[in-house]
Amino acid sequence: MADTAPTARRRSPLADAAPRLAAATRSSRGALRLAELPFLAQVDVRLDAKGPTADAVGLTLGLQLPLEPDTVVHAGEVTAVWLGPDEWLVVGRPGTERDLESRIRAAAGDEPIAVTDVSAQRTTLLVGGPRARDLLAHGCALDLHPRAFGPGRCAQTTLARAQVVLVAREETRAGFWVLVRSSFAGYLADWLLDAAVEYV
Repeated sequence: MADTAPTARRRSPLADAAPRLAAATRSSRGALRLAELPFLAQVDVRLDAKGPTADAVGLTLGLQLPLEPDTVVHAGEVTAVWLGPDEWLVVGRPGTERDLESRIRAAAGDEPIAVTDVSAQRTTLLVGGPRARDLLAHGCALDLHPRAFGPGRCAQTTLARAQVVLVAREETRAGFWVLVRSSFAGYLADWLLDAAVEYV
């Protein structure tokens, strides 16, 4: 029997906020760039960092899993974010979560590993532009100066009291990724827009 169930179109947590984020970006005259990066693939990986599985997984992803706390490794369209001594978040382009998950599992073989697709758990806000650090500093207790939190750094922290994973992107002027739980995304977008008023 044919499947006749209607197919629901995917809707990002910040679809309604997109016009306001774009308007704030335009109004800031280049000082800020605010946007949602919807549907990024996000796969949580737990394994023994000192075992052979870490090398095998890194090889299949084309990067070495970061071993230094609060660091990020980026290669091509894949980013590995250090979350703990035995935990990483592997981020890829939208729609690649199943491929990432299967490649990681295949690389591990019979070795102990936990691989979980958490793509639906969070969305990602891009905060870029010359005033991005100033904007984030309004609601984040971390020292965001480039000497302390430069490109390739990450942290699990709070922004405006919302739990986030903050990633300083490695590309020049790429800004920050703010990975936030979908249920808090609207609140955080509103907070960013309110805090951005002084720059628009």
